[in-house]
Amino acid sequence: MAGMLTRSLLILLLVSGEAYANFTINMPSGVTDISHKVFQLHMVVLWICVVIGVLVFGVMIYAIIFHRRSLGHKASNFHENTKIEILWTVIPFIILIAMAVPATITILEMDDVADSDLTIKITGYMWRWHYEYVGTNVAFMSDLSTPYEQIINRAEKDEHYLREVNNPLVLPINKKIRLLMTGNDVIHSWWVSELAVKKDAIPGFINETWTKINTVGTYRGQCAELCGAKHGFMPIVVKAVSEQDFAAWMQAQQQITVEPHQ
Repeated sequence: MAGMLTRSLLILLLVSGEAYANFTINMPSGVTDISHKVFQLHMVVLWICVVIGVLVFGVMIYAIIFHRRSLGHKASNFHENTKIEILWTVIPFIILIAMAVPATITILEMDDVADSDLTIKITGYMWRWHYEYVGTNVAFMSDLSTPYEQIINRAEKDEHYLREVNNPLVLPINKKIRLLMTGNDVIHSWWVSELAVKKDAIPGFINETWTKINTVGTYRGQCAELCGAKHGFMPIVVKAVSEQDFAAWMQAQQQITVEPHQ
C-alpha cells in the first residue's frame, strides 16, 4: 500500500509544467460584456467572503489562544448586549445591499432581449441540440462527433474529447443575439460559460436570453441538466466569426435544404 502511494506521489510530481499552467480553479472572464460583469461580481463577492472569513476566524483563533483557561482567563458572564446585536445586524445588512445592487443590475441586463439583431431557437433532444435561425430556412442538428473508438478506449483521445460536434452553432461577433430555449422530451440546459449563458430548455415552455460575443473564436459548453443515459454526450460548440464570414456562411447554408428533425 505504501509503495502504491509513493508511486502515485511520484507520478503527480512528474506531471508537466504545461498541465499545471492550463489548470485553473477560477471561473473564466469570458468573451462578452455580460460575462465580464459576472466575473467582476464573482471576484467582489469572493474577496468580501475572504475578508469576512479572515476577520471572523482571526478573532476566534486569537480568543482561543490568548484567552484560554490555562492562562487563568474566565468566561465572561453576560446576557444580551444591545450594541453588539445592532452591530452584527446592521453590518451584514449593509454588505448584502452592497452585493445585491450590482448583482440585480446585471441580472436585469441579462434578461433584456430587446433590440436583438438575430434570433435563434435552440431545442434540446435526447441527446443532441437543434438550432434554428428564426426568419430563415437555416436549421440543423448538432451531434457529438467524437469517434466511437475513443469512447470505448480503443483509440487515443484528442484534445476536445466529448466536446466536439459535427455542426457547431455559428454566430457573428458584435451582434446582439436572442436565444430561445426549449426541450423536445425532457429538461435540458444550454450552458456555455465563456458566454455567461446558462438556460434550461424545458418541454412546452420557452426560456429566452441573449449574448453578444466580442471575440472571434470557438467556445465550448455542454448540457448542464441531468437528462438521461447519454447526458455526458451532449456537448455545445459555438463558433464566433466576423460579420462578413457569417454573412457568407448564411448564404451558403440557405442554399442547402435541411430537414430539421432528421
